[in-house]
Amino acid sequence: MKVRLLQLAHGRSGDKGDTVNIGLIALKDEYYPILVREVTAERVKEHFGPMVKGKVERYELPNLKALNFLLHESLGGGGTLSLMTDAQGKTFSTALLRMEIEISEEEAEQLNLKPKS
Repeated sequence: MKVRLLQLAHGRSGDKGDTVNIGLIALKDEYYPILVREVTAERVKEHFGPMVKGKVERYELPNLKALNFLLHESLGGGGTLSLMTDAQGKTFSTALLRMEIEISEEEAEQLNLKPKS
């Protein structure tokens, strides 16, 4: 069953130069293992496609039930150089929350999650 990350987490994003920083925080403690399992650096890079020209790094913050991603070379040079609409990366967390992940029907039922609409 497919669910959007929006059902499992909230996010916050910003920038440091040409790197986007996205924090993905589990809405419930029991959602964190799913985030760790399903939201890999590779999948995040794939989700953003050609917007991310560099590598994606993932850091786990289990005490906060959160993941932190650094998306290198994603802002066209950064806030002062870029002609992008979102040169500070503020909307990247919203875009990541639209990512779909696959979980089993059984797991969804246990966590009281509904299929994406």
